[in-house]
Amino acid sequence: MSEAVSALKGATYEGFCTVADAGLVGMVTVRGDLSSKALAKAVTAVTGAGMPGQGAVAQGDKGRAAWMSPDELLLIIDHGAAGAAVASLTKAMAKEHALAVNVSDARAVFHVTGDMARDVMAKLSPADLSAMEPGQLRRTRLAQVAGAFHLIDESTVEIVCFRSVAQYVFGLLCNAAKPGSEVGYLSR
Repeated sequence: MSEAVSALKGATYEGFCTVADAGLVGMVTVRGDLSSKALAKAVTAVTGAGMPGQGAVAQGDKGRAAWMSPDELLLIIDHGAAGAAVASLTKAMAKEHALAVNVSDARAVFHVTGDMARDVMAKLSPADLSAMEPGQLRRTRLAQVAGAFHLIDESTVEIVCFRSVAQYVFGLLCNAAKPGSEVGYLSR
């Protein structure tokens, strides 16, 4: 059996912000009725988080639950726990029209850290970074590809994209964080 590796094997770049491959991250897509009590209980059991509101990310002691659409969540957990999480969710939602899928190895996760992390993202996305607060999520374009990101805190952005475009997104992030290209518009 092959060994699991992240898309860019821990690549990092030091510019006016740090861009880093987050390594192996567990991700489970859950589709179903987000108002379901059984689903909410199952999500809390897996992540320790409550159900997120629209466009939000809820933090728990075992992971995060991110609202992706009116019937979809992305659970961000330990990579090694993703398989068991799918089994637990599937069992808990057996009597409901729902789906849980381990998408860990189909996605890549990056972190941009630094006081100007918002500026890096503003160069690549049409999302209004000045209005975003920690815990809010945006599904958007990152230049020419689909992606999602949220502010973990005021100086850390977590980005999720398809693994197939990981090198492209990493290159975009590195270029946007290149010393000398600071805009300073959104810095706090």
